[in-house]
Amino acid sequence: MARPVEFDENKVLNNAMEQFWREGYEASSVQKLLDCTGINRGTLYNSFGDKDTFFKSCVDQYNKIVDKQIESSLKNPKLNAWDAINAYFDEAVLNLSNKRRSMGCLLVNSLCESINYDKDMKKVVRGSLSSIRKAIVVRLKEAQSKNKLRKGVSVEFAADVLMNTLHGVRVNSRDGKNTRQLKELIKHSINTLKK
Repeated sequence: MARPVEFDENKVLNNAMEQFWREGYEASSVQKLLDCTGINRGTLYNSFGDKDTFFKSCVDQYNKIVDKQIESSLKNPKLNAWDAINAYFDEAVLNLSNKRRSMGCLLVNSLCESINYDKDMKKVVRGSLSSIRKAIVVRLKEAQSKNKLRKGVSVEFAADVLMNTLHGVRVNSRDGKNTRQLKELIKHSINTLKK
């Protein structure tokens, strides 16, 4: 009777997620995924499916990080709208380790590579980004209701500006900008929207 394969699923997913995050979907060959996770090909296919399915599981793993960032900032009822938005940028960009910040964002990186041509993959990544945007919209509506959103700026436009800022600072962090520079970019974008 064959012994069941034993491995730490969370560790495997974290290691594979970092591989996809660091090098992208295309450059992350099955062999690189096997090397970084320490599992064999049979275990990969039997436990996680093909590379596409494994990537989707890694995006789900990344979403757990995103969800924690959203919970502690944008969904924190103790913070007012703008403090919550600032806290989200701190959580999602500024407070990351240098290693993680230098990798940018798995979601943004994935949209920027050829994965963009795969409709199913694009849908998975866009769905993740949409959850961030929805949480930002809730806080912007709060700011608007308290007359704290600049006159003439709609909630939808403000959300687009903030998402654009988020994507931009993640690309800039990958390009080597330091936290001071990133913080200035974030502050400028937020200040253009605040009243």
